[in-house]
Amino acid sequence: MDIILAAVSDAFTWQALLAIVIGTWAGIIIGGLPGLGSVVGLTIFLPFTFGMSTITSMALLIGVYCGSVYGGSITAILINTPGTPQSAATTFDGYPMTQQGRVDEALGWATFASFFGGILSCVILIFCAPQLAKFAVNFGSIEVFALICLAMMCIVGVSKGSVMKGLVCGMVGFFLSMVGSDPITGADRFTFGSYALSSGLTLIPVVVGAFALSEIFMRFATRDDPSAKIPEANLRFPKFGEWFKRLVELVRGSLIGSFIGALPGTGAAAAAFISYATAQKLSPRRHRLGKGEPDGIIASESSNNAVTGSSFIPTLALGIPGDVVTAMMMGAMVIHGITPGVRLMVDQAQTVYSLFVVLIIVNVAMLILSKPSIGLFRYLFRLHQGYIMAAIVIFSFIGAATVRGNPLDLVVAVLTGILAYALRRADYPMAPLVIGMVLGPELESSLRRGLLIKRGDFLEFFTHSGISMVLFSLLALFIVWTVWSSIAQQRQASTASRHAESNSAK
Repeated sequence: MDIILAAVSDAFTWQALLAIVIGTWAGIIIGGLPGLGSVVGLTIFLPFTFGMSTITSMALLIGVYCGSVYGGSITAILINTPGTPQSAATTFDGYPMTQQGRVDEALGWATFASFFGGILSCVILIFCAPQLAKFAVNFGSIEVFALICLAMMCIVGVSKGSVMKGLVCGMVGFFLSMVGSDPITGADRFTFGSYALSSGLTLIPVVVGAFALSEIFMRFATRDDPSAKIPEANLRFPKFGEWFKRLVELVRGSLIGSFIGALPGTGAAAAAFISYATAQKLSPRRHRLGKGEPDGIIASESSNNAVTGSSFIPTLALGIPGDVVTAMMMGAMVIHGITPGVRLMVDQAQTVYSLFVVLIIVNVAMLILSKPSIGLFRYLFRLHQGYIMAAIVIFSFIGAATVRGNPLDLVVAVLTGILAYALRRADYPMAPLVIGMVLGPELESSLRRGLLIKRGDFLEFFTHSGISMVLFSLLALFIVWTVWSSIAQQRQASTASRHAESNSAK
């Protein structure tokens, strides 16, 4: 108990609280600017932490991290342009709500779901970190492959209209993820003799092109349409009765994000898509998803923000960073004298509990700062739409170029934007393309490693372990459910058409 009180005292110093406010607000703004994100934000602020104390420096970086994940939802809702890849799924229902004049409601749900998911993941992190870390260790290559196969079914789940169009876009995304070096042999693939392509394509330029630039093209094509104007935005939190009615969706999305975040090599973007696909199957209002339903925003935002807490589980307990963001956080910890690993809870328990408290304070600060942050964006969007679109293009290019400093990423963003514009005009969904890009590398590498383990016998994947058997069984049930649902919808459509024909004949 003394350790916990000391940890609370460390987290509530004026230096740590000031760092939380600055970091969280800066993270929200950076996350809301298309093309930028958590990595860019942490890169900017990491040098400023070298002269700070351990807790203050981590408070600043955690604030930037959590704030940036939430900030991406603001522009995703307002202008159909996710500030970060984690918020790509938020556009599916957030932007339709904006078009329907429900922008205040959409922003309120995104903010509350982000807060709820972040707080719940903190609670899980505090009480279940050692146990979840031990369970995550059981996920080898084959188990990860089974999990990603289940996640790839999101292509079917988030495809509106033609399933074939969704699969085509998913395969395009998967192909883009294969450009570069082979993960096993190191041989170049689809580089066409270009050395710049040997390092592969990163997610941010593709997301920038698929969402930000294609949206610019779409808005330019419909510049005289009143619906293309950026609306005035305020923030309206859901009432108690409203969020209590959707409590199951909030908890489910948060638990999915917490689970995915605890697995090394996944991330918030994958968690958001998996959660959204799950909502399309389990939500009682699933028939309205994709048409401006708050459940879609809840599924995306609660899960991607839940990752912020649970992603520290493998980092702190095992010393294994789950993605680039947690790798940077781990590097900052080492610089400031925190040594992640199995001995951390024993040797530096007070510091760990201080980080837990900081995570909770950051989520509360994010809730408080959401309204003035949205007010700032509202002020910016009052400018002439041409200036706004130009600024989005500039920030998108900055975000695409600064990820790794490769000028080719600008070309990739532009070409992806042109391709996405053509696909959107033909009613092809962009979500499967991003899903294929997000999950493709880990799917391939886990499959290749699994085949090496099983000496090329793929059938042994299904009986490798109890976890893999459960995941493959869930995958089979998911496929059967999807096929049955499609057949049932076709039957309902044919029945309705027959009724309409009979009524017209009368």
